[in-house]
Amino acid sequence: MPLLTFVARATDSLLLVASFVHSTATRVDGESLDMFKSQGKNLLKTLNNRSVAKCSVESGSCCFHYLISDGIIYLTLSERSYPKRLAFLYLQEISDGFIEELTNDYGADRWREKIQTAARPYQFIKFDKYIQKKVKEFVDPSSRSNSTKLNEDLADIQSIMKKNIQEVLNRGEKLDHVSNMSSQLVEDSKKFKWGAKQLSFQALLNQYGPVAAIGVFVLFVIYWKVF
Repeated sequence: MPLLTFVARATDSLLLVASFVHSTATRVDGESLDMFKSQGKNLLKTLNNRSVAKCSVESGSCCFHYLISDGIIYLTLSERSYPKRLAFLYLQEISDGFIEELTNDYGADRWREKIQTAARPYQFIKFDKYIQKKVKEFVDPSSRSNSTKLNEDLADIQSIMKKNIQEVLNRGEKLDHVSNMSSQLVEDSKKFKWGAKQLSFQALLNQYGPVAAIGVFVLFVIYWKVF
């Protein structure tokens, strides 16, 4: 079953909605649910509009699944035994429901602007009510409704990429490191250009300074004799 669901803006990973299964359980197959929440947020930071649109990311006994559509990331966590096809059907219904609610609230022409200008996390948290309803529908993979959804779904689930959580997060750290190095190189380049200009000016002074000084001295002597 979907254990948590995040909806985030793809450009900067701002969480728009966060939803969790209402339960007193704090562990999933012996692993901390808080750990998965933290991993999910870190995973979001590695994603953007250029990322693979659909992907499954394994983490211990569970698996993250995400869908990127219209500049929005939809991410959920389920046990590894949960059917991957059903997890993506769940995400698609979450995506369709979210866009429908935004369209009803702000209009077909303005909802994208509302997403782009959202300034605080969980700004659309009222959508959690819809998510909780969908979670109940997707709890049991063997239910009649879910079996029907699986039979009617024609998507090629085998083509969806599968990764490991540590590989993804480590890659994110490496990308951050590369970005920092790039910024440092730009700063160093600016300093080098400024230093090069100073050296060039100093070289001109060394080359033509004495000649200029003699010229000024001659002009001074002529001026003194004439006037």
